[in-house]
This record gives sequence, C-alpha cells and structure tokens, in this order.
Amino acid sequence: MKIDVHNHAIPREALDLLTSYPAFGATIADGEIRLHQGFGFPLVDAFHDPKAKLAELAENELDAAVLSIAPPTFSYELPVDAAERYCAAVNVGFVRFTETAPDRFRWFAHVPMQDLDRAIPMLREAKRNGAVGVEIATLILGQRPDEPRFEEFWRTADELGLLVMLHPWYNPEYPGIDDWYLQNAAGNPQETMVAGCRMICSGLLDRYENLRVMLVHGGGNLPYQLGRLRHAISVRPELDGVAPDPWAYCGRLIFDTLTHDDQATAYLVNRVSAENVFVGTDLPFDMAPKMPITRLKASVGEELARKIHTDNPSSFFGFPSA
Repeated sequence: MKIDVHNHAIPREALDLLTSYPAFGATIADGEIRLHQGFGFPLVDAFHDPKAKLAELAENELDAAVLSIAPPTFSYELPVDAAERYCAAVNVGFVRFTETAPDRFRWFAHVPMQDLDRAIPMLREAKRNGAVGVEIATLILGQRPDEPRFEEFWRTADELGLLVMLHPWYNPEYPGIDDWYLQNAAGNPQETMVAGCRMICSGLLDRYENLRVMLVHGGGNLPYQLGRLRHAISVRPELDGVAPDPWAYCGRLIFDTLTHDDQATAYLVNRVSAENVFVGTDLPFDMAPKMPITRLKASVGEELARKIHTDNPSSFFGFPSA
C-alpha cells in the first residue's frame, strides 16, 4: 500500500460552513472557491468527496492518505467562536472520510490555535476520535508556534503522542516574493526552514521527548542549510545552550518527499536517513508532482522507495501493510 502523508481536503461539513455563513466569507462560483482574504483555487471533488479522493490517489500511483485541512482555510484570523465551529466541522468530516474507507484514510486534527483554551480540549477530543496528528501553521497571527504562549499545545501533543505537521500559509513579507508566485515557490521552503530551526533552537524537542514534528516540502531549505546552523551554534553567543549538532534531531523531525527534484530527494534521503522520510504530494493542489512513486523510485531505488512509501507510514500511522 503506497501512502501519501501530505494530502489536503476540505470535508463537506467544513465546506458547507464556509459558504453558508457570512462570518466565513467564502464563495463558490465557476468551480472555484474564493475565501474572504481573496485567495481562490479550483474546488475539485477530491477536496470533499471520499470516493473522488480515492480516485485521485489511484490516478497518482497511491492507495491511501493521511488527510489534513487545506492551508488556505486554516481560519486563525476568524473570531474564535467561528473558528472553533469550523475546526469541529473539519474533524467531524475527517472522521466521515475514514469511516468511508477505514484502511485507506487517516487524518490530522485541526484546532483553533488562536485560543488554546478552545484548542486543547478539541485536540484531546480529536485524539479520542482517531486523529493521528495535528496540522498547524508555521505562523499563527504573526506569532511563531514555538513562542511561550503555545507551550500548553506542545505539552498536550507530547502527552497524546500526536505528530505535529508544520505547514506554511501566507508567508511573512520577505522582500521580493510578491511576483511570479514566489510567495509559494520560494516562500514556503524558507518558512519551513525557519520553523524547523526554531523547533531546534527553542528547546521544544528537548523539553518534550515524545514529540515528533513533520516538516513538509522536503523540509524546505532546512536539510540543505542545517550545517550552517551547526556552525553558528559553535561560534555565536546568541546560540549558547542550543544542542551542538542539530542533525541529531533527525527522527524527532521527519520529512516528506516533496522537493520537486529527484536529486534533491536523493540527497534528503541520504542525509536524514530513509526511516525519517515519507511520501508527500500536496494533492489536490496544482503544486503536486506527477507520478510521485515513479519519481521516488528513480531517486532512491526500489528498496528505499518501498520503505518510504509503504513501510514507514504503515508503521507510523497504523495503516495495513498490504
């Protein structure tokens, strides 16, 4: 069974809420959903229909997926009552997806990170209802998730044994990325690297020994620049107290294969070890690669590819191995 661990959905329960109440400000027209921020994208059936999602997987050499909410609909900017209602609808919808095909779907919870008094109970409930992890943004209303105000979230994720997927959304205003879709093409890898470095430097991975964090988009720029952080730790007083070798956190940090480059994927697997890499596609968005399994095999060979697309996710997320 070939498994995609970075696969997005907007369950029908959440979609109906987004488009039915003025507080959410979303509209659907001509096959596109447009959110209140003005961002729009094609609303293909695979976002909300489990059967269409299974068909999409089959068309992309895949059999199963760990579902996560589409980042444009994180909802952190909404009033907390509306956001809580939306997150609850997302999680209910993901339960329905898994009931449709129990061997083929797992899911990441969605919680209103703008208010931890609401988020923590919802995270516990999601765990009871079958969530295998939780997806959060690399930036939450201008604050980094490693900042002290989010400590209870990490404590709870550690206690529950839930993997935390870090995913960029609207990136900070890095100069020069407004044109040519660089906000995504260059901004997302940069955001993922910054978030991963902060996981290391903040000491979160030292304070919470069960905690594992997934860095999507192949870890962004992090696997290719972590040596620079290691050097900085050895010479800069600002990094006093940070563990001397950030590479030692591989295994606590895990990565998907979404590099869009076969040689980069081969480097990633060699550098962080195959047991810490999982297939990720970003489906159904247009940034998903074509033939992800074929490309993975071309990058690392049949044996390591099987470990990455089947053995690792089957063991980690509780999928059947066959």
